[in-house]
Amino acid sequence: MDAVKWTANSISAADGADARIMSRVNVAAARCFHQSFPQYAETPLAALNALAGFYGVKNIFVKDESFRFGLNAFKVLGGSYAMARCLADFTGRPAESLTYDVITSPEFRKESGELTFFSATDGNHGRGVAWSARMLKQKAVILMPKGTQRSRFENIRKEGAEVTIEDLNYDGCVRKAAKKAKETPNGVLIQDTAWDGYEEIPSRIMQGYGTMAAEADEQFLEAAGAFPTHVFIQAGVGSLAAAVAGYFADKYGAAAPRVTVVEADQADCIYRSALANDGSIRTVGGAMHTMMAGLACGEPSTTAWRILKAYASAFASVPDAAAAVGMRVLGAPLPGDPRVISGESGAAPAGLLHLMMTEKYLEPLRRALDINKYSRILLFSTEGATDPENYRRVVWEGTDGYGD
Repeated sequence: MDAVKWTANSISAADGADARIMSRVNVAAARCFHQSFPQYAETPLAALNALAGFYGVKNIFVKDESFRFGLNAFKVLGGSYAMARCLADFTGRPAESLTYDVITSPEFRKESGELTFFSATDGNHGRGVAWSARMLKQKAVILMPKGTQRSRFENIRKEGAEVTIEDLNYDGCVRKAAKKAKETPNGVLIQDTAWDGYEEIPSRIMQGYGTMAAEADEQFLEAAGAFPTHVFIQAGVGSLAAAVAGYFADKYGAAAPRVTVVEADQADCIYRSALANDGSIRTVGGAMHTMMAGLACGEPSTTAWRILKAYASAFASVPDAAAAVGMRVLGAPLPGDPRVISGESGAAPAGLLHLMMTEKYLEPLRRALDINKYSRILLFSTEGATDPENYRRVVWEGTDGYGD
């Protein structure tokens, strides 16, 4: 197995301004919108007590997003809320007035007409946008990068979206989707990566992700009697990681848990940005050969990076084999622990945690994070088995990636 690379965060940039995107008021507004869907239910927080004992820590809990809205991943939270806010802007109505029932009513449909929501995706985000567009009676056009697994393509097509696989990597698809949205009447780009001039919608997507963070926070407090001391969260462009880090920073201030950001080593743009230690963004180009498709993003979100460089404690770059370990640890639990079916991107934090607690060469990371017998650890499994064939290859047959 290739080694995990990591760096502690030594960039001093915590002025709090960007974390306010994830204020409790903003997160509560997004959560109220999600709760208005008839399909809404909190996803479970799995207590891995036996695994915690095996590692020698106090608690390990995993937020299992494979149950979210029946879509097997968390991404729908961001896309749906951003779409609702766009509809509010388009009609001039107050955002808080647009519940699911209002948006889907014939009267609102007559007022709003049809918007076309464009997005680029490796699978989960696009499926969430497609589902949300269908539920909210709008149109979705989804672009997917070369190498996309057919099962992910079909999941989006079945939601009624117009979907294509492009001869481009993820970042190229983002640029193409942005161009198509600009050229289309009533076209809107719904993308969770921000750049100069495109930051409002990604911020709303992050606020949508806050529903998951707030649920996990409340569930953790109830189950453990205290909030987490450590959070491990995966990153593609970084919007999810920043949403989680920003939520906890806003709520708990200086007492917030230590957040470790986990990336695929073939697309570790945020890790490289942190390693450079100058506060600026680094990018990764070309083909990104990783089974962690949801993390195969080479250009960080500008908004997310401003939050992460202020509030993350450490950044890690992990190989596919680490994600495979995480899939097996969660999928074949110790006696007494519940099973969590976690896909390649979803299991990356669990894989890093396992290696950190069992591999001697990662002891410095364990010490840097001050992981000890009192540690209360929160992991996010952001997807289930979104590529069922590869899940079986990894968990049943012991492969460590698409190339094995």
